[in-house]
Amino acid sequence: MRSFPLPIALTARLSPVVVLAAAGWALSSGPLAAPQAAESKPTEKTKTQSASAPSETQVAKTYAAAPAPCDSIAEKSVKSLVPGAKTAGKEIASTDTKLRRTCSWNALKGYEYRWLDVSYEVLESDEAAEQSYQARLEEKSGGGPVPGLGDAAYSVVNLTTEDKQQTREGVVLARASNALVIVTYNGSDFESKKAPGTEEINKGAIKAAKEAVAALGRPR
Repeated sequence: MRSFPLPIALTARLSPVVVLAAAGWALSSGPLAAPQAAESKPTEKTKTQSASAPSETQVAKTYAAAPAPCDSIAEKSVKSLVPGAKTAGKEIASTDTKLRRTCSWNALKGYEYRWLDVSYEVLESDEAAEQSYQARLEEKSGGGPVPGLGDAAYSVVNLTTEDKQQTREGVVLARASNALVIVTYNGSDFESKKAPGTEEINKGAIKAAKEAVAALGRPR
């Protein structure tokens, strides 16, 4: 999880760094004594192999492209999770918007600050998405699974303190077929210097993740 000092984290949040990344993936001859039979048998074998074992390029992916991330969260949810934020959100530039897209909402209302990120990553196959999902879990500690969210989901909440200012951040990672959904939600109170409670942040992150996963299946 992030462990930046809050002033630095806030500055970085207000000027998001584009996170860029990229992803992607004989014949035998018969005896001379029977030339016609030799020519027909390999053809029949090839047809059988082709029918029983289609190539991977012929298998359609469940999700061919990432949905528009700024449309993934309902306006009322944005108003609830990030009071004072523009509900349209701000999409972060990507080198390949077909595969990776991210939208951010953030606002300081009074002394209360909230930030929400929703990111999509579309991989070549369910297997590739599962491998990426498991690799990301190995980087995290604490937290636990989120039942009923995609094919698999995990949430974790961490608290950081810098110069007596607390920030609590929740992250939900979900896999749905060949797509990954990553939601980050955090908050601080600059008057009390206290962070929102763990339950508030965790529930907010999970709520956003459920809407983001549901958006994968919407018609484009």
